[in-house]
Amino acid sequence: MTPPTVTPPAAPAATTPPATPAPTPDGAPPTFPSVPAAAGDPGRWGRVDDEGTVWLRVEGPDGAVTERAVGSWQAGDATEGLAHFALRFDDLRTEADLLVRRLTSGRGEARATLRSATTLRERLTDAAVVGDVAGLAARLDAVVAAAEQADEVERAARAGAREEAVAHKEALIAEAEALAEETTRWKHAGDRFAAMVEEWKAVTGIDRRTDDALWKRFSRARETFARRRGAHFAELDRARTAAKARKEELVAEAEALTDSEDWGPTAGRYKELMAEWKAAGRTSKDADDALWARFRGAQDTFFARRSETFSARDAEFIGNATAKEALLAEAAKIDLSDVDAARAALRDVQERWDAIGKVPRERVREFAARLKEVEDRVRAAVDRRWQAADPETEARVAQFRSRVEGYEAQAAKATAAGDHRRAKEAERQAAQWREWLAAAEQATR
Repeated sequence: MTPPTVTPPAAPAATTPPATPAPTPDGAPPTFPSVPAAAGDPGRWGRVDDEGTVWLRVEGPDGAVTERAVGSWQAGDATEGLAHFALRFDDLRTEADLLVRRLTSGRGEARATLRSATTLRERLTDAAVVGDVAGLAARLDAVVAAAEQADEVERAARAGAREEAVAHKEALIAEAEALAEETTRWKHAGDRFAAMVEEWKAVTGIDRRTDDALWKRFSRARETFARRRGAHFAELDRARTAAKARKEELVAEAEALTDSEDWGPTAGRYKELMAEWKAAGRTSKDADDALWARFRGAQDTFFARRSETFSARDAEFIGNATAKEALLAEAAKIDLSDVDAARAALRDVQERWDAIGKVPRERVREFAARLKEVEDRVRAAVDRRWQAADPETEARVAQFRSRVEGYEAQAAKATAAGDHRRAKEAERQAAQWREWLAAAEQATR
């Protein structure tokens, strides 16, 4: 037999300290038989015969002792050989102690501890060691049994945690699907989806296949939301682009109207433009503000010009009203005793009245009524004279007809000469005499 490699003796391993075992499913803590170190008394567990064969003594459950060859020692005396194989045993014993500590402390997975203990137990069957193999086997059997129980507890805990994790992610999916299909609070929903992704990452303990299936559902909800939000903002962009184009058209028209002097229709059009502006919708804030500044500036320019013009016109009309007040005062003093002179004075008043021009709108009717009073007074005086004239109606008709014809002739002559003022005056006289002629003719019927 090939002699084994000789290593320097290690210091004797310490006795396994008592551990506080983790509770088992039935509530009773597991117990682990203690195993003495072999290095302190290797002769108790084995021997080396004269041929150098190393034998391990194993005591069975019935107290019977059997031996099996575990190796050969040719490098020195028998004591050193036993010490060497005893140190090998103590290494195994230390591994078992570590498994006990891991199991009782709860720092490692019971499944991993079970695998290690099972492997070590299998190695112990034909291990080339000298020591209390039966005791170590019993200790490892206890570790395996306790690890199996702990693994069952852990599996149950993992199953519960998995169910909770799945339920948690199912809840996230349900929330995501609701947001994806219904919400229009885009900023809030976007922030919530980002938070849910981080929350999703923190939820563990689900097998890969199940987790992938859940993630696909969650991802579909995110994609649905992203499509809806994208479509919303795309439509919003289109609407803003259309609103901007329309408002640019309105601004261009508003600016083109700033120099208009067609005050009434233009003011009405500006009112229509304002209604169209409101109906056009909003574009981006910066663009909307800039366009509004131009639109409002055009409006202000036009209405400022109109206000200045109206102010000047109002001042002119007020002045005209003052002049007509004075003219009415003068007309009120017309002497009616001389009808022809009164008629001439009235014609002068009428000509000067027309020349003065317009008065404020609210006083137009007032002034028209007051002038008519003067005209009625003069006309009444003329009527009275006519009634007091020649009692022969036919003669009076002939006289009136002659006067009409005379004034018409004067008007025609003045018109031919280009004297429009005289022509106008003659036409006025002819018209007056026509009225009297008509009245006289009516009286003869």
